[in-house]
Amino acid sequence: MKAFRLGLLASAVLLAPASLALADECAKEPVTVGFLPKLDTDPYFKVAQQGAEEAAKEIGGKAIQVAPSQATAEAQIDFINSLVTQKVGVIAISANDANAVAPALKRAAQQGVKVVSYDSDVAGDARAVFANQAKGDSLAEMMLESAYNLMGGEGDFAILSSTPTATNQNAWIDFMKKKMAAEPKFSKMKLVQVAYGEESEQVNQQQALALVQAFPDLKAIIVPAGIGLPAAARALEEAGLMGKVKLTGLAPATLISKYIKDGSAQDIWWNVSDLGYLTYQTAQALAQCKITGKEGEKFKAGRLGEYTIGAGGELVLGPAKIVTPENLAEFKF
Repeated sequence: MKAFRLGLLASAVLLAPASLALADECAKEPVTVGFLPKLDTDPYFKVAQQGAEEAAKEIGGKAIQVAPSQATAEAQIDFINSLVTQKVGVIAISANDANAVAPALKRAAQQGVKVVSYDSDVAGDARAVFANQAKGDSLAEMMLESAYNLMGGEGDFAILSSTPTATNQNAWIDFMKKKMAAEPKFSKMKLVQVAYGEESEQVNQQQALALVQAFPDLKAIIVPAGIGLPAAARALEEAGLMGKVKLTGLAPATLISKYIKDGSAQDIWWNVSDLGYLTYQTAQALAQCKITGKEGEKFKAGRLGEYTIGAGGELVLGPAKIVTPENLAEFKF
């Protein structure tokens, strides 16, 4: 879909203060929810959208998805403005930059569009609810534990993240650094570099090879991004390095199943379709004022059961798992 800039409209709308009250008009029936993921080519978001469409069939309304071809905040802002002109009831966004998209989301709220985030959060005062795939600390801890096990608890490792502004990846990296500094268990592990794949298969492949070349003693790379892990695995395999350097992180389990089976990689994953399903259920509950985003509010999310909104308006889909040869069959994506 072609993005339309609404510069005149944006400049004509005054920004609300930090205590912005999000759109408070209650819909009487299910609305159209506009999903805005980070990138249009990421299969992760295509599967999440399938879950959203499943929920739409169950409870009514409509789930549409638009996405930029570049993983930047600027590109997402164009689509936020476009969704407002399409008069969607709710925008559900996975942010490329938590703060950069916030002013556009606040303007959307002033024009009656409610906002939820999913997968990657936005600034808390720019949305009502964040549907999180799993607690961020638990994901970071599992990635670090996985690398520890693959490396035998010692040696050099690197992190190949998505972009320098990615909200969730940055939080996970900070957690891992703090945990390594605080716990003697990780004292023999050395983080030699954090690199960025820029949400591009080609760049991830180049960066994975560059890390191996720059650090000859590298034993593992943590790749906390769905596009990056399969791309890095392919690059290392073609270079004859897969296994010498082991990989772990976040990715569709089916895309790296052969590496999981041979022990050269592990994966931390969850039910991606269910994340889209939960996000759509949350968006409709918000649109109809069944919830507001306040801590302690409860609502029924279809087949997933009852959910309770936590601190800061956060919902958690459920715990993730470390994918190994033993449980690989549980993960269909």
